Amino acid sequence: MAKLLPRGRKVKILATIGPSSRDPDTLRALLCAGADAFRFNMSHGDHAVHAENFKTVRALEKEFNRPIAILCDLQGPKLRVGEFAEGKAVIAHGATFTLDRDETPGDASRVCLPHPEIFDVIAVGQRLLINDGKIRLKVKQVDDTSITCQAEVGGVISDRKGVNVPDAEIPIPALTAKDRRDLDFAIEHGADWIGLSFVQRPEDLSEARQLMGGRGALCAKIEKPQAIKRLDEIIALSDGVMVARGDLGVELNPEEVPPLQKKIVNATRLTGKPVIVATQMLESMIESPTPTRAEVSDVANAVYDGADVVMLSAETAAGDWPEEAVIMMDSIARQVERDEGYKMRVRLLDTPPDATTADALAHACMTVGDTIELAAITVFTSTGSSARRVARERPAVPVMVLTPSVAVARRVALLWGAHPIATRDIGSFEEMIGKAKRMSLRHGFGQEGSAIAVMAGVPFGHSGATNLLHVVTLSGAELDEYENDHPEED
Repeated sequence: MAKLLPRGRKVKILATIGPSSRDPDTLRALLCAGADAFRFNMSHGDHAVHAENFKTVRALEKEFNRPIAILCDLQGPKLRVGEFAEGKAVIAHGATFTLDRDETPGDASRVCLPHPEIFDVIAVGQRLLINDGKIRLKVKQVDDTSITCQAEVGGVISDRKGVNVPDAEIPIPALTAKDRRDLDFAIEHGADWIGLSFVQRPEDLSEARQLMGGRGALCAKIEKPQAIKRLDEIIALSDGVMVARGDLGVELNPEEVPPLQKKIVNATRLTGKPVIVATQMLESMIESPTPTRAEVSDVANAVYDGADVVMLSAETAAGDWPEEAVIMMDSIARQVERDEGYKMRVRLLDTPPDATTADALAHACMTVGDTIELAAITVFTSTGSSARRVARERPAVPVMVLTPSVAVARRVALLWGAHPIATRDIGSFEEMIGKAKRMSLRHGFGQEGSAIAVMAGVPFGHSGATNLLHVVTLSGAELDEYENDHPEED
């Protein structure tokens, strides 16, 4: 069996699979280069392609004996203009342009907007952004069948270009018919995370939750200004959050995005749920083997802010240098985490423990790791909750997460500092200590004489009963004895 050593960093890397990376050899190279999880973009590729990607990732998981998270990112509702008589037109700067409900092909003065729900909520003075904000229209007049605008920024507009409505909440469901089909496919094939696009309100999460039926974890993508207004409610109803800076940057002024990114990261970190920073992190590496200095700083700042995950999109999906992009992101993260000021920076956010025994012990794990030299904190968990509590404290040492559930191990793969291991359950204190020691030695956390902290719950096998913290010293003789007696157990 091939072996992957511990990453040596806390932040995780989520790489998107696409035409540049879907073959098994490339995906293996990305995993070895530092990818911890893979994103399937359901906006592209058919189910047959994604099914092959599932098989490839699960084969790699078995080859390397390392739980790998798969996040299926749903497309979400896309608002688009209709078609033009000549395929495209040019809107002059300052010109009047009308979006209406007439399906006749458009020209330089008008085009169909086949979304009646927009006509119900748009108001004079609001903006319409087309083609990722390249065309900016300001609404001058509205009635039931037409929206008359002035082009603040004109340009070329072509068939089916996307429309953003930043100043209004559009009453459309977060899941389209395509999303429901994609969600069924993803859950059927064992997706660990579902990315829900264009979340505007807490209610948007309800239908996805119901369709998931308790399978997989739900990640709310924050890419609409309306979501910011109810951010805490959305975080409370999700299992994790993605800062989707692409569409967020279209609907907001560019200078508004960085402080919002920090706000979303901090608000999510307070809950202990994983937060992903995504979009254009190493954008120039789609075509270049090296990033710009600004991109390096962007990734570094996300790591300094304590994000759980940094994501690569087109860089690995469609770029010319997918492996190099992962290597670069891994290198940036390692360099930041070696900085002597990193621990202080990542803990600038105060994450006070809740008044529970489990939270108090998670906080104590962090304190013990600061006080004595630990090789790892070992957390026994059946749901992943204890691992999230410990990771929320941003301890100075890795968190080895032992769970009898493969599904939990895969979900935890997106958690800051966590090294998940799917292993048999324990039934006694002695078995717990012995397994913690063996797994630490076997997976490269410490050596003979190293200390580890062990957190678990007694009685064993009952979720929500975390009440024990123990510090033990590793012994190589114990591992040798175990291997001779139990060669078959992972």
